[in-house]
This record gives sequence, structure tokens and C-alpha cells, in this order.
Amino acid sequence: MQIIEKPWGREEVLEQNDRYMVKRLTMFNGHRCSLQLHQHKRETIYVLSGKLTLVYGEDANALEKSVYAAGESFTLAPGIVHRMQAEYGDCVYLEASTPEMDDVIRLSDDYQRAE
Repeated sequence: MQIIEKPWGREEVLEQNDRYMVKRLTMFNGHRCSLQLHQHKRETIYVLSGKLTLVYGEDANALEKSVYAAGESFTLAPGIVHRMQAEYGDCVYLEASTPEMDDVIRLSDDYQRAE
């Protein structure tokens, strides 16, 4: 298993092959990932513990917000602008996706990683 430390938590790559990938992610309380989108990658998120806030929309200037608890899931299609946040304590979730690990366009980022 590959573990990738992130400024907001960590990613554990459980499986990656030419058809799909599965990661377990831990996002620490008060942190969030980049506001981003993918050109090809489709991902489904399943919350294992805690609450995960999803900010999303077709345009970065018109975003909606939803909160998901343990046992809930959502799917993001390519082209959807999104960001996950841990506003209510640490959160652990699974991400099952198509295998394009480097398909990320960062629009803004708290950790100065935006393109």
C-alpha cells in the first residue's frame, strides 16, 4: 500500500490498476483539499467516519454545499468543480475512481499548490 502525506491529511492507495483505483483518505479537522476539477477522472466517495463537506458545481463562481455522514456516498463526474472539507472533526472516506491519478486542475488551494 502506498501512503501519500498531504498538507490536509493523507491518502492510502489501496489498489491502482489500468481500470480503477481505490484510496482511503483521512482529512484532518479544519482542513480542505484544493478547489479542483478533473478532465477525465470520475470518482465516487463513501464516508467511513466523521462528516465530510462537499463544495461543488459546474462553475467555480456558483458552488453548492452538502454534508455527508458515515455510510453516505456521492459521485463526481469529470468537469465538476469540487472541494472536500473536514469542518466537523477528522473524516475518513474511500474514493473509488477511474485510474487517472494525475488528472487534477487546481483552481485554488490553501497550501499554494494551485496551477
